[in-house]
Amino acid sequence: MDLVKFENVSMRYGDEDSPLAIEDVSLTVRQNEFVAVVGPSGCGKSTLMKLVTGLAPPSDGYVYLDGKQVSGPQEGVGMAFQASNLLPWRTTLENILLPMEIVKQYRHRFKKEKAQFEEQGRALLKRVGLEGVGDKFPWELSGGMQQRASICRALIHRPSLLMLDEPFSALDAFTREELWCMVRDLWQEDPFTVVLVTHDLREAVFLADTVYVMSKGPGRILVRKPVDIPRPRDIAVTYSDQFAELVFELRDHIGRIRENAE
Repeated sequence: MDLVKFENVSMRYGDEDSPLAIEDVSLTVRQNEFVAVVGPSGCGKSTLMKLVTGLAPPSDGYVYLDGKQVSGPQEGVGMAFQASNLLPWRTTLENILLPMEIVKQYRHRFKKEKAQFEEQGRALLKRVGLEGVGDKFPWELSGGMQQRASICRALIHRPSLLMLDEPFSALDAFTREELWCMVRDLWQEDPFTVVLVTHDLREAVFLADTVYVMSKGPGRILVRKPVDIPRPRDIAVTYSDQFAELVFELRDHIGRIRENAE
């Protein structure tokens, strides 16, 4: 079953004379598939996220989520970004529970079932290695811990789709790999659909079932590359010949895109 579907989608910011951000994009994301989107800066990767979540309408074409045309903000989508965006005046647990106070499905139950929601939040924190930090404020956490909490917040309301927009790019290499493994484990334990936007080709190949390569803006889908590395994937696989070949192939595609744009 296709959870996300783009049909000949183009998008421009501003009036009809403004340049296109993406052009004639068609792609599908199956339910519980892990998809990564890569490409040079300015190719429209983040525009795809805005279109899927309903934060911006397409100029042409159609976007579907779970069989329904996207026509406004989607509550069934979780999002995490490069910055954790945790509210500094709320504890880690309070930050994680924010969607339960906002999403229509839960907000009318929040006061009555707060203790149950808090239990769910603490259980999720434990799953990502943050047991015992629920009462700490964001400024008491490291950058990696903040990103773990941000992903917990994106998942607490069990969204049908998780959108990740460069969530690990500001972290050091070791912490970044730790969080790759955290996301891998969460996804394998209880599968959900993921679209990861990233510049990191190793990250894309390690995590994804399918990698889409976009052209220089206006962004178009140039390559759809299945990742045929067996799961579960340990971080050691990133040093294998098969992994290196896939990363090199994707890098070659993007290198050609950059050369043609100059």
